[in-house]
Amino acid sequence: MQQRQGWADERFGAVADAFAANFAEFPELGAAVTVYSGGRKVVELWGGPADDRTGRAWTQDTVVPVFSCAKGPVSLSAHLLAQQGRLDLDAPVARYWPEFARNGKQDVTTRMVLGHRAGLPALDAALSFEEIAAWDPVIRAIEAQQPLWEPGSTHEYHGHVFGFAVGEVIRRITGLTPGSFLRKEIAEPLGLPAWIGLPESELPRLARLVEAEGRRPMPGPEHLLTRIVTMNGALVFPGLDVPHGWNDPELHAIELPGAGAVASATGLAGLYAAAATGLDGSPRLLSHDTVTDAVREVSSGPGFLGFDMGARWGSGLLLDSPAFRPLLGARSFGNDGAGGQFAFGDDEFGVGFAYVANRMIGHGDARANRLIEAVRGCLG
Repeated sequence: MQQRQGWADERFGAVADAFAANFAEFPELGAAVTVYSGGRKVVELWGGPADDRTGRAWTQDTVVPVFSCAKGPVSLSAHLLAQQGRLDLDAPVARYWPEFARNGKQDVTTRMVLGHRAGLPALDAALSFEEIAAWDPVIRAIEAQQPLWEPGSTHEYHGHVFGFAVGEVIRRITGLTPGSFLRKEIAEPLGLPAWIGLPESELPRLARLVEAEGRRPMPGPEHLLTRIVTMNGALVFPGLDVPHGWNDPELHAIELPGAGAVASATGLAGLYAAAATGLDGSPRLLSHDTVTDAVREVSSGPGFLGFDMGARWGSGLLLDSPAFRPLLGARSFGNDGAGGQFAFGDDEFGVGFAYVANRMIGHGDARANRLIEAVRGCLG
């Protein structure tokens, strides 16, 4: 495929073939995939346009909104704090954030939030974009919120509340918002292009999103799923080319830790490789025992809304889910995004993987799955 650029080690040639096939067989626009094996980069491929209006080509350093892939870095940050002895995931959130205990949340633990079991999938408060951007109004709304179900008794995807709730725990412990913690403690020391809160200086590298035809529309504004995804309508979804839509630099500039990460494939893959193996001989970010704790299943099956897409959740991280996102095995951990982006790590197989794209097809679509299948074959 003439559009494809980059390289792949000979052992991982099947990944390059699958990447090329995605452009031939799907309505792919621009995309990239990076794979680390044993802490060493073995695949870095990109191709297509980063901006369909201007024809600007995707390059090695192109970054793109990756939606709920943000939950991966936030979760890895929480596990890093737990490993350091600064956060007990099974202690009440109120130990670190006393005001959280109001209105029946006194026994909610950080692990319940990470496992989407806290009863806080959406907020009752209708906040403006400006209030969401200011952070503290969201935190006050979470403090006032009553759980929708008995915490721990069932699960449902916690969307944006996940990022703010875990992010506030991180802030109470470290003094840093989750985006600042990610940059200072992980991404900057490792030289990885991944942000929650994109600096203006990075905007020239940003790919423009395009929605694929045939995406299923959201249900009505009062439906819980719509409220989860849009924060009660403050964030239009998909809403690409509207004020505060997902192509608006003003949206990317704020910290939206449940769904607002911007990264390159190499940035995301590097985060997971750092967690699972370490990069280029450096110590791994998360120990074997920490990963063991992270990949213990916390939630699966039909949730509060009765849906079951086949996803299995550990503590903040998607696990090997054969019916939804088949990974490499029992020690695989990752997260996906609304446009089909996906990243994961695995310390048994020594892999860090990420696929990103700017044509939004949907959660769990086949593009990333085919690339993961190729990685699995290359590993034997």
